[in-house]
Amino acid sequence: MIGNDAKTLMSMVEAQNKFGTGPVRNAYLALGHTDLSTDIENVANFLSASQYPSQSNLLEAEYGNVKNFRFMLSSLGSKVPNGSGLGNNLYNLFCVAVEAYGCVYQDGYKDQLIFRPAIYDGPLAQNFSLGYKFAYAARILNDAWINNLQCTVV
Repeated sequence: MIGNDAKTLMSMVEAQNKFGTGPVRNAYLALGHTDLSTDIENVANFLSASQYPSQSNLLEAEYGNVKNFRFMLSSLGSKVPNGSGLGNNLYNLFCVAVEAYGCVYQDGYKDQLIFRPAIYDGPLAQNFSLGYKFAYAARILNDAWINNLQCTVV
């Protein structure tokens, strides 16, 4: 990422005179599954989010930091059961920088909330439907600023 001139997403957390804490560099985001937490903790120089000098700008899913990456873990992270060649679970750890991806909203398109109430005229019209319609597209803007690290848990 640094070699591709990618800009960091997260600001630096400056060091303070507090026991058991350490500074946090400007960082990219690494998005992954909570099953990776133990292995991430075993990486040299791992700093848990609870050891940041300031807790004011933490994101809810933030787990910790290693060098220039801040890890956001969720049970909804990418996991492919039996995805490795040896039958282990395969995890995708997405590393992203500023403007690696973006959202495109279509101009001139009106969002629509569609509701069809149930009609109680007979047994075939007892269901209702609810839907939402909108124009939206997600797009990778720069391939050099987004990486997918695939790994398994030992």
